[in-house]
Amino acid sequence: MPATMTASSLRQRGPWLLVTLLVFSLALATGRLGVDLSTLADTLRHLPAVLANALWNAPLPQGLSPEQYIILQVRLPRLLTAFLVGAGLALAGSVYQGVFRNPLVSPDILGVASGCVFGAALGLLLPGSHWLWVQGLAFLFGLVAVSMAMLIAWRFAGDSLLMMILTGIIVGSLFGAALTLLKALADPYGELPAILFWLMGSLSLSGWSDVFQLLLPVVAVYAVVHALRYRLNVLCFGDDQARSLGVDPKRLRPLLLALSSLLVAACVASVGQVAWVGLVVPHMVRTLTGANHLRLIPLATLCGGLFLVLADSLARNLSSMEIPIGVITSLVGAPLFALLLFRQKGGRSC
Repeated sequence: MPATMTASSLRQRGPWLLVTLLVFSLALATGRLGVDLSTLADTLRHLPAVLANALWNAPLPQGLSPEQYIILQVRLPRLLTAFLVGAGLALAGSVYQGVFRNPLVSPDILGVASGCVFGAALGLLLPGSHWLWVQGLAFLFGLVAVSMAMLIAWRFAGDSLLMMILTGIIVGSLFGAALTLLKALADPYGELPAILFWLMGSLSLSGWSDVFQLLLPVVAVYAVVHALRYRLNVLCFGDDQARSLGVDPKRLRPLLLALSSLLVAACVASVGQVAWVGLVVPHMVRTLTGANHLRLIPLATLCGGLFLVLADSLARNLSSMEIPIGVITSLVGAPLFALLLFRQKGGRSC
């Protein structure tokens, strides 16, 4: 029986592993400087030494060609960052849609994205602000925003889903107004363009440090959500049915929302605002797997990562000037979502 289950699992996962390998190979090989696959394969043997350099400042391997240096120090960390951000946003979107029992819910419904954007803009306005301050303040205010939304909803309406959505809208509008004020106060020749560019999302500054910063929250949150997939399925039946099956919605729902919001804050703080991934990808995967989170969670996470890797490849290659990745995800995601809505005519996730 175990051997049969292993063979069946490999048959199911094999095509997705092949697709992942193909997407990463094409993304690494394409760009301003084209690289053939044989050079790419030869370059990746230096990856352990490059990781040691990034983690412990070990010396880089000697004799790297310009192509190898670009692949290992520029493209690979950028693509891994894109994969982690896309996977994190899609995972958070899947959880939000399951918790709120609605496939039209996006991860920023509790105002986390608005808080992150305000924090980043504030960091860009601070005198002598370092990029780490921008990321740190974006993460901090993202958590502040979702905490405000959940605490207000809990204070006035207990565990009401509708009140959570309404307070999320209120908090998002509050931080949106604060962001507008910061734009008005910003220097129109220096600070304002930096804020606007950050709002569009960009992976141009991504490096190995971003990969390591994102790896822990993405893996940790995925591990918890993966373990709670069955309970998330039960939660979709409604609170009364969930209690009868031994699941406490008042404990499970805030936990899932807090973890997902933390993940969204980490992703947005790293690369800026990336629209549509957390809404479109889970919705698209649901058409393939159904609403069963046992299959939806892992597949949506993988597809979200691959979607953003492909979007970043388009951003790098469509024009001589790099297009902000938020523009690419919006141009692709909005029509795709409209097509999904047309085919399904709405529907519910649970």
